[in-house]
Amino acid sequence: MPEVSRFYGIIIRFYFRDHPPTHFHAIYAEHEALIEIESGKIFQGSLPRTAYELVNKWRLIHLAELRENWNRARLSESVLPIEPLE
Repeated sequence: MPEVSRFYGIIIRFYFRDHPPTHFHAIYAEHEALIEIESGKIFQGSLPRTAYELVNKWRLIHLAELRENWNRARLSESVLPIEPLE
């Protein structure tokens, strides 16, 4: 599962050939959430509120890059790193 970004203890990853809807995995300590790229909705798992707010802020900044990485991962191509939230 390739890592594309890491900030404030949060790791963002994609799985190769993952299932719809378009999403990424956000991991924070023992928590993991699958987050829809377009809406920011958590559709599986959970994150603490502050971690989710940071991830969602980052998601909004990097929507185009997240879409591109989703498409690359679906084709089993290498995903590209995305700048962390600062």
